[in-house]
Amino acid sequence: MFHRMWGRHWPFEPGILERTAFSEYLDRYMPNLTPAQALVFGFAALIFAGGILLSLPISSATDKPVPFLDALFTATSAVCVTGLVVVDTGTRYSIFGQVVIMLLIQMGGLGIMTMTTLLALLLGKRINLRERLRIQEGLNQYSMAGVVSLTRTVLLMSVLFEGAGALLLALRFVPEFGLGKGLYFSLFHAVSAFNNAGLDLMGDFQSLTRYVTDPLVSLTIAGLIISGGLGFTVILGINRRRRFSRLSFHAKLVLIITAVLLVTGTLVILMLEYGNNATIGRLNFGGKLLASFFQSVTPRTAGFNTVDIGKMRGATLFFMIMLMFIGASPASTGGGIKTTTAGVLLLAVWSMVRGKHDVEALHRRIPGEIILRALTVAVLAMLLLVGVTMLLSITEPFEFLKILFEATSAFGTVGLSMGITPSLSVWGKILIMLLMYSGRVGPMTVAVAVANRQKVAPVRYPEEKVVVG
Repeated sequence: MFHRMWGRHWPFEPGILERTAFSEYLDRYMPNLTPAQALVFGFAALIFAGGILLSLPISSATDKPVPFLDALFTATSAVCVTGLVVVDTGTRYSIFGQVVIMLLIQMGGLGIMTMTTLLALLLGKRINLRERLRIQEGLNQYSMAGVVSLTRTVLLMSVLFEGAGALLLALRFVPEFGLGKGLYFSLFHAVSAFNNAGLDLMGDFQSLTRYVTDPLVSLTIAGLIISGGLGFTVILGINRRRRFSRLSFHAKLVLIITAVLLVTGTLVILMLEYGNNATIGRLNFGGKLLASFFQSVTPRTAGFNTVDIGKMRGATLFFMIMLMFIGASPASTGGGIKTTTAGVLLLAVWSMVRGKHDVEALHRRIPGEIILRALTVAVLAMLLLVGVTMLLSITEPFEFLKILFEATSAFGTVGLSMGITPSLSVWGKILIMLLMYSGRVGPMTVAVAVANRQKVAPVRYPEEKVVVG
């Protein structure tokens, strides 16, 4: 019961809401679903439900309801924490529609299994083995040990980070928009930033460009994006261990790769855009550095921007495409192939160049199965991205770089755009939705699914060498 967990009486009768839990629905009507299939089905069901809600007249800020395909696109973007939109969130949707979007972002960022587990815990329901497997899949963990406790911690961390971010943003938004609207804007953007969604309410597709030189807004949003993109297990490890030397190998690797990407991204964007008056060229050095840092953070799966992305130089855009493809870290609210996947592959290449048989880092050896898993995720992601980009090149009348940028942004669940999203054709919208969906559930599901399906072959054939390179 609720009072066993929280120490107070829960006023509802048991079973009233328990029967609505998503896990029990799956157990009753789809008992043979694997955890990976349950995760895929859960995200799809949430997207479809969100699309229906956002297409209702009550969700529209005008007399004309949002077309179902556009509403479904917004729901996909929110659940997959992407940020790409075909209609402006701030002006096209009513308060009801915007609240629905915020809830979809929260559920999509934390995961459908995490949210339904919260409901079960609040009702005092025991989490059985099948549900623990689903939680393990949703949180991208390789073990079931402590997954229920991790779920509680994930929810608590989300509340703390989003609450702190909302309070900081309120210092700027309340004086600008008034008390009610300012607090509402602060909460929405804090939730959107921590969950790496990138959806905003500023209107006219302008994102946060008005705050390009505002350190309070830029650094608060960037801090929330980085925190949500590190991964809940890493944040928990930092909170418990306190010192870098005492962190797990995974946490150390995530922090190092994240720091390298942020520093490198800031310097590269600063150098490439330094003299571009259409982006950061007109700003003083402090403003240029702040804008460059913010634009190096957001390609890590959060689609806010403080400069016009469409006016950036080609080299900068291509560099941002690489950052978007890598994305955030495992067990986080972000997408992409993940920082550790890219890091493991680079370490493997470096070991091969040095003539070393083992892949080593920080005085530890990385198992071969992890390297193969990272290679599988990266290759599958690249094949998917290449295939959909080719199709978009056929269906859409835009430059190839814009199409590649849009496709990578969708797959990496980033949300940055060069301005072509509202002009996509029907087929273009469908393809981008498929990329957003695949980017959210694909890489993490493949990683765990491959790990859980390893089989010992009854016969091992003789080795034979193949000339490569």
